[in-house]
Amino acid sequence: MGSLMNRNRTVVVNNGGPGRGPMGPGGPAPRAGSGCGGCAGILVAIVVLALLGALATTFIPSCSTDYSAQSASTVIREELPAGSVDETAYYTDADGDWIHSPATLERGLRTFFEKTGVQPYVYILKNGTTNSTSALTEAAEELYDQLFSDEANFLLVFCDDGDGSYNCGYAAGSLATQVMDSEAVGILSEQIERAYNDYSLSEEEIFSQAFSETADLIMSAADDQQASETTRNVVIGVVAVVAVGGAVYLIAKNRKAKQEAERKRTEEILNTPLEKFGDSDIEDLADKYEDDADK
Repeated sequence: MGSLMNRNRTVVVNNGGPGRGPMGPGGPAPRAGSGCGGCAGILVAIVVLALLGALATTFIPSCSTDYSAQSASTVIREELPAGSVDETAYYTDADGDWIHSPATLERGLRTFFEKTGVQPYVYILKNGTTNSTSALTEAAEELYDQLFSDEANFLLVFCDDGDGSYNCGYAAGSLATQVMDSEAVGILSEQIERAYNDYSLSEEEIFSQAFSETADLIMSAADDQQASETTRNVVIGVVAVVAVGGAVYLIAKNRKAKQEAERKRTEEILNTPLEKFGDSDIEDLADKYEDDADK
């Protein structure tokens, strides 16, 4: 069983604040809206264009300023190794009137699990049970040992006050905290608050989207690093191809120029009357052709 001594003390996810309308008994109120030289030149041109394209994708900044981009993490986190967690259910709706489409809720929670290696669990208390964050903290810690047998889970205990706000607490196993550090928990808190106040989302979608978005944000630095390494390798490869292609092109060009000069010189000699050569010149020319014949 997971030990409380091995887990970090639960940190409270902040109060969601005002913004939701009045809640009816048993659940939230309804919300609205749910040639050789030529070939070499072409090759070099193609390679240069490929290099420019690779560099452009690396250095041209994105114009996006959406909420997710602004909240993206700069901490490089690694997904927990496979087999770190014994997969369990994903939620408990003790209120009984929050989760009507388990598949919708679990879609985002499974996405979080797949991207982080940490299995999330949402435990929804009956509306109005408590607004004490310390009580939610204690409940999360107690429930963790009841629900899980490993240290790779993240348990969120949620309680709506029935009057337009909520409080959360969490417990994270010692392995889970390698991913769900204080910054990651802060990002999750922001995503829950954003989703809670988005009346176009269903109750299930609040948690589903919050966890899915959080996974993208907290793992984005590792993804960016991988993309940078890939781009760097592509650039190095392209530069190497350009260098080799350029060297081959220059060697071929110099060889062709040398052959052309030799051809012109030979043609010049053959077209020159023998009377214009002195005896020594004729002898030298004869020796040259004899040497060429021996080769």
